[in-house]
Amino acid sequence: MLTLNYQYRIYPNVTQEQTLFEWMEVCRSAYNYALREIKDWCDSRKCFIDRCSVEKEYIIPADLKFPNEVNQLNNLPRAKENFARLREVPSQVLQQTIKQLHRAWEYFQERGFGFPRFKKRGQLKSLLFPQFKENPVTDIHLKLPKIGIISINLHRPIPSGFTVKQVRVLRKANQWYASINIQCDVNIPSSMPHGHAIGVDVGLEKFLATSDGVLVKPPKFFKTMQSKLKLLQRRLSRKQKRSKNYEKQRITVARMHHTIDNTRKDFHFKQAHTLCNTGDMVFMEDLDYSRMAKGILGKHMLDAGFGQFRSIVKYVCWKRGKFFAQVDARGTSQECPECNAVAKKDLKTRVHYCLNCGYTTDRDVASAQLIRHRGLALISTPGLGGMETACAADLPGTKISSSRQVAKSRKGKTRKSSK
Repeated sequence: MLTLNYQYRIYPNVTQEQTLFEWMEVCRSAYNYALREIKDWCDSRKCFIDRCSVEKEYIIPADLKFPNEVNQLNNLPRAKENFARLREVPSQVLQQTIKQLHRAWEYFQERGFGFPRFKKRGQLKSLLFPQFKENPVTDIHLKLPKIGIISINLHRPIPSGFTVKQVRVLRKANQWYASINIQCDVNIPSSMPHGHAIGVDVGLEKFLATSDGVLVKPPKFFKTMQSKLKLLQRRLSRKQKRSKNYEKQRITVARMHHTIDNTRKDFHFKQAHTLCNTGDMVFMEDLDYSRMAKGILGKHMLDAGFGQFRSIVKYVCWKRGKFFAQVDARGTSQECPECNAVAKKDLKTRVHYCLNCGYTTDRDVASAQLIRHRGLALISTPGLGGMETACAADLPGTKISSSRQVAKSRKGKTRKSSK
């Protein structure tokens, strides 16, 4: 079963937008009420068996079962008799809100931390429509239950053979989107190692460097727009909270963040597609970027978005039938890709020079070449080592490194020539 998510921009009118806002508030109230039941049940079990709490006491029967997902879903029809607002929302949308709470509760139980929190006004920003009798998407419209027809910008058509399974309507920075989940009953085999291999090294000095000698400068989207964002946030801090001017300025700040996010993601997708055009196998380092973002260079790490870039490269490789793998990142900058000798250097040294074999190239290119060698050794496919002459010189915003070294195997000759 092949499952994809396509996101489109939708344009509801004033009435439809107001209805969506009201539904989100109703779902938020149901979410908070269900969470309150869970917290009350947990607090009632904290009291010692021989004495009660002095501050507060929860009067809950001892034989009352935990309010699990099934019980709370079964209580929704009875709740609709007492609260008329619940009838306005489609029943399946309301059920998905309760299911979302219990997915968070299960995740909390697995990790041991991250207890679900109450959602404040405006924090629930999406509605999930999980089932449709017929295809709700046309070339210009999206049909939702109890809402009607909403204009949609179908910038790319839904592929033939796919059926629409569910639609999530979400709001980002005062703009509405529809995330459409489509499925096709096909089995796609995983890509096997084949063709030209490239290693990719990412960093702050250069956004990425490939084993073919291509260097891409870091775009620094947040840093370039930081001065304008700072001005908008200063204006927001001077507004009176909950006022109309405060809400207008808050949306302006949110749109700026949304623009930075979209620009960064567009750059990542373009680089990922260009890497797939360059090689048939892509190898990257297996690093924990979330931990690295907590250091002194955390803002620059988050601005580059290395974790998102690696996920996008993996997705694009899967979609285009390329092979993707992650290799061990230990010592990739302290080892020579030609002779495997240790060539220690600090961060300010940007040129790799090996005292053992005399190999000289850019520091990041040497790391990418070593990543490529480790990737080829990881898959252990005969005939993939050897001399490669293809160079990716068409990456946008790239420049060619000073040393146009050709990526070679560790021994400097192919395996066939050793026979």
